[in-house]
Amino acid sequence: MIRARVVLDERGELLSFSASGHAGRFLCGRDVVCAAFSVLVRTAYRALEALPGIELRGEAEGPGRLDFAVLSPALGTEKAAGIADFLLTGLGDLAREYPDAMALTIERDLEE
Repeated sequence: MIRARVVLDERGELLSFSASGHAGRFLCGRDVVCAAFSVLVRTAYRALEALPGIELRGEAEGPGRLDFAVLSPALGTEKAAGIADFLLTGLGDLAREYPDAMALTIERDLEE
């Protein structure tokens, strides 16, 4: 099972993301849940990375593991919040459609 955790600030912008595991629904490289998950997360990361003024730190310690954090906020906060919405919508839909393959936890850090 893929276990994903998203932490948002009070504006709904992404502070951190972590995920581990595999969906395990099909053979490696042919699992639609893993593929969809990977596309959503990679696209969100790349879109955040392209925003002016943002600094990210990310690592993939090995197969089935990904963590990243936003170290400095983006200048275009509406865009950053939109990217978080994109990621949460996609991952939420995936978790609802395949509850045996993916779990999503969303937390809010209200101390910002």
